[in-house]
Amino acid sequence: MNTSKAAEKTDPREIRRKLGLNQQQFWSKIGVTQSGGSRYESGRNMPRPVRELLRLVHVEQIDIQRIKREDLDVIDYLKSEESDLYKQLKKSAKAKKKAG
Repeated sequence: MNTSKAAEKTDPREIRRKLGLNQQQFWSKIGVTQSGGSRYESGRNMPRPVRELLRLVHVEQIDIQRIKREDLDVIDYLKSEESDLYKQLKKSAKAKKKAG
């Protein structure tokens, strides 16, 4: 199952509680009001963009404030034009994260 599908089936309340955040802290990180988040936690259908933001911020632990278009352009370039270098960098980053 891919990560997006996993986020669809994951209970946002469960994720929030595992992270030890209150509704205001959890939902504000993805631009959702506390009352809106409460409705999603109570079973209201969550729009796909909200699910994806939840996945990126709270499941993948990505600080979306730090993402810049130029970073994505570099990644796209490396993937398409320098795939060996991209794979090597990805492997090195993964190893560094494990080590530390």
